[in-house]
Amino acid sequence: MRFTLGHTGLLPHFEGRLFSAEEVARPKPAPDLFLHAAHAMNAEPSSCVVVEDSPTGVAAAKAAGMYVLGYAAMGQEAKLLAAGADQLLWRMSDLHQAIPAAR
Repeated sequence: MRFTLGHTGLLPHFEGRLFSAEEVARPKPAPDLFLHAAHAMNAEPSSCVVVEDSPTGVAAAKAAGMYVLGYAAMGQEAKLLAAGADQLLWRMSDLHQAIPAAR
């Protein structure tokens, strides 16, 4: 996470708000990690927007009751949509436009 966010220049926006499967009892596709993150941030799951690049992650976020942007840069559009992604995102540079559209 730190490498990817650092590479994109987004890390400063997420400092202190990074969560790992090591913090919960059940990993994805269980919704535990997403629910843990929402709780830690004092956010209702239904008000959260998740960016996920795997069908397993999309399924977990949807099970948590969250809006999911499927990051489709790796060519998994159909699988992300089949897992329940609400919207597709092909470039992280479009994230700032996709989040307001999601809400």
